[in-house]
Amino acid sequence: MTSNNNLLVLLPHTPTWFSMKLLTYALTAIVLLFSSCKKDHDDDDTPAAQPKNVKVGALLSLTGNWSSLGITSKAAMEIAAEDINAYMSHTGSNYYFSPVVFDTKLEAQLAEKYLAEAKAKGCRFVLGPQSSAEAATIKDYANAQDVIVVSQGSTAGVLSIEGDNLFRFCPDDHIEGQAMAKTIHKDGIKALVTAARDDAGNKGLQLSTGNAFSALGGDVSATNPYSSGSGTDFSALLADIKAKIQQHTGHYGASGVAVYMASFDECVSMFQQAASDPVLSSVRWYGGDGTALSAALTVNSAAAEFAIATQYFAPAFGLPAQAASKWQPLAERIKERTGIAPDAFALAAYDAMWVIASTYNAFPNAEAQFHYLKSEFPIEAGKYYGATGATMLNAAGDRAVGSYDYWGIAKEGNGYKWVEVGKSD
Repeated sequence: MTSNNNLLVLLPHTPTWFSMKLLTYALTAIVLLFSSCKKDHDDDDTPAAQPKNVKVGALLSLTGNWSSLGITSKAAMEIAAEDINAYMSHTGSNYYFSPVVFDTKLEAQLAEKYLAEAKAKGCRFVLGPQSSAEAATIKDYANAQDVIVVSQGSTAGVLSIEGDNLFRFCPDDHIEGQAMAKTIHKDGIKALVTAARDDAGNKGLQLSTGNAFSALGGDVSATNPYSSGSGTDFSALLADIKAKIQQHTGHYGASGVAVYMASFDECVSMFQQAASDPVLSSVRWYGGDGTALSAALTVNSAAAEFAIATQYFAPAFGLPAQAASKWQPLAERIKERTGIAPDAFALAAYDAMWVIASTYNAFPNAEAQFHYLKSEFPIEAGKYYGATGATMLNAAGDRAVGSYDYWGIAKEGNGYKWVEVGKSD
């Protein structure tokens, strides 16, 4: 039996008034039940889930060769973590980020040791290392142990490998070599004597610059790479460079001959020794990115004077003018903390941290498995525009494009400073 409006179902053989009473009791019970559940929920003192601490490792040279970049990269990474965590807190993200920094002293064995320690501490992303020698040493461990390595300074072309776990936020040495060769050729140089420290990155720069200069019609004489463990005695190397200069000056004159040196801070000792030789001081010298903005050069008067006398300059990964509103205030913050003006390699560490954070944020509900993080990272890099401009990566995981700022040394009062002297085409 049903009511006329078909909304109430009554029990068979039950009076209508009794069924209505049962319905009233039932509805009252339901209301009380829901009220009780809501009260229990409102009185629940269980705290909300806390954001997950994501540890990001860093392999940086803080006390060894190329420490200027290590120190400024550390500051950039820490500032990035502060900015990211403030943003994440505001947006209610499930993550916050903590840097875990190791001092590799630019030594490959220490980089390998500390990568394992970073892995043990739970770091799935590791920023650095700075040099290609370190990157070459650690890449197999990173591939085997599911660690994503994001270098801000490695440039060696031999490390441009598609599908591995090494990503690089700077262009490889082919791009830098072509830019430097074109600039040297435009300076009127006809013959180039090249030298390099015996490591993957600097040898790659020597080769790529020499090949590009030859392709432009230049004459190249390459010296054998020198050992990084040679200490401070570079007399044999300098004698070889001098002999090659003398061979070329007979054909082109001193103004048509130059030296290209791909090195790190050991160039200070080279310049000190070369300064007293009139042949070595008579031609122009150019450098690789490993010496640009190095504090080691500006604090040594003999080396700085040689650099000025030979119109020495070195390239640093360039900063786009259209991103000045991003990189200028960031550079000031880093300089305030370190006393060192950062280059684009250091600022790339800041951008890399943001891309790492965006990669995690692509999985807001639970931390993603490693292969998801690895596949998402280049996607997020392709979307990001930061202090160093667009961070799009190529198929090998290296920065797809880049230009260079050229930095030379100038006297300032009783000291010396780096000044921008030009840009690549």
